[in-house]
Parts: sequence; C-alpha cells; structure tokens
Amino acid sequence: MRTLNLLPIFGFFVAAFLHCKIAAAQSVDKEPVAILELGGAADWNLKDGASSFGADFAVEFTPIEKWLELEAGITPLLSHRSKEWDTDLLFKKPWTLSKKAELMFGIGPEWVHTSEHGGITNSFAGEAVLDFMFWPSAGRRFGWYLEPGYEYSFGPGHERSMGVTAGLLIAIFR
Repeated sequence: MRTLNLLPIFGFFVAAFLHCKIAAAQSVDKEPVAILELGGAADWNLKDGASSFGADFAVEFTPIEKWLELEAGITPLLSHRSKEWDTDLLFKKPWTLSKKAELMFGIGPEWVHTSEHGGITNSFAGEAVLDFMFWPSAGRRFGWYLEPGYEYSFGPGHERSMGVTAGLLIAIFR
C-alpha cells in the first residue's frame, strides 16, 4: 500500500503563510494577515450517488483588497469504498454584505488523490464555490463559514460532484 507524502502539501501551506507575513508588512490597517478555516466537508458524486465525508482545512489571504482573495485548502474525504485527498487553490472575488457578513465567488484548480479498490488515481479538477462568511464576534476574530461547491474532474470517468464545507473561521492578526 502506498502512502501519501504530505511534505509537498505542508510546504505549500508554509509558503502561503510566509507570503501572508510579507503582505502584512505592507499594510497599516487592522485587516487580518490570514484567515484559517477549520471545518467539516460532505461530497456527493453526481454520477453514482456515492457520498463521502471528512474534514476541511484552509488558509485564506487577501493580495488585492476588495478584489481578490486566495484560498489554499486540503480536504480528506472518506467513504465506505474509497479515500480521497482534495487539494485546491481558489481565486475568490469578495463582496461585503454587512459589517458581519461577506459573500465570495471562487474558482480554481484542484488536485485529487484517490485510493479505491487497491488502486491509486491522481487527477486534476476544476472547482467553483460560493463562500458565505459570518463574523458575529467583536473585532472579526472568530466567525463561521458555509461553502457549497461544484467540482468537475478531468481524470478518468470525468466525475462531477456537489459538496459543502462548513466550520470555524479564525482571523490571524499581526
């Protein structure tokens, strides 16, 4: 059985965090350097109706205020017949709805590593999401998110799936 080497994924998150530190040095306002997303995920395959569930971990930062947010995330999904690791990079356009609510539309590439029936498949996919962020706490330090999405795989079978992630937002300030 092959194991997934997590070193490249860890390196990606370290690089994203270091980039956030550089971007924060240029800003003088009280915007967070990064936002951590920690939550759960559910995914439904539109071809065969199979479902899988797992965790969701992501880091988000803003390179262009009010125009572009980048989110890098990883989602391990488990079902009764397979294990899947989704790693994505989303480019999001944010809209502020109120002092406590934001809406974002995002698209981006995704790498899908699947272990099923003793075989391993790696493929690329495209993903589109709506991201609802709610900040009930003072100072926008903690909040929660709901992110429904659609995924189309360019790998074998050209799988299509709908999914949703939801969880806790943690703002990281300098």
